[in-house]
Parts: sequence; structure tokens; C-alpha cells
Amino acid sequence: MSVRSSSLRVTFMYPFSLADFPDELPAGDYEVLIQEELLRGQGFETYQRKATHMTVPGRGDRTGWMELHTISERGLNEALSRDQGRTEMNNHSEAALSPQEDLK
Repeated sequence: MSVRSSSLRVTFMYPFSLADFPDELPAGDYEVLIQEELLRGQGFETYQRKATHMTVPGRGDRTGWMELHTISERGLNEALSRDQGRTEMNNHSEAALSPQEDLK
């Protein structure tokens, strides 16, 4: 069995929640670690995702620590979509696009 690992950094512009994590997490950059297992078939090789983890800053008595939490790929993608949707909504809101009127 051959396993490979990769990592990527994701950025949340707003506080967010994941179905796999009980608390709301602050906006910021997070490292996502992905483990995949090599599957060999007749005449082909492919990798299948086995685990997805995200590093989360510790809180309370664990401040300064980084915790590694197992998350689902789907939950991460949904949280990123919600965050992006909030960003797009704020960028396209009338209040954000309208200049201040001079009331003199």
C-alpha cells in the first residue's frame, strides 16, 4: 500500500463553522493536510482520498498550540463556498458601491 500526503493553505475572510468541528473558528489562514492511498487496477493507477485534516489554533489553555482535526472534504468545500458567497455579497452590495453623498 502506497500513501501520499499533500497540503494546501485555505483562507477564510469571515469566522466560519464546519460540520466536523463543534466551535466557530476565526477568519484566517488554515493548513489542510490530505492523505491519499494508491489504488492499482488492471492497467491503471489512481489515488483515493483517505483522510483530510485541518490545523486549528488552540484556545484557552491550549493557546499557542496547533491542533490537527479530521474534517470532511465536503464540509471544507461548503465552508469555503459560504465564505466566498459572503465576500461576493459584500463586494456587490449597494452600500459598498455607492459613494457617500455630500449633503451640503
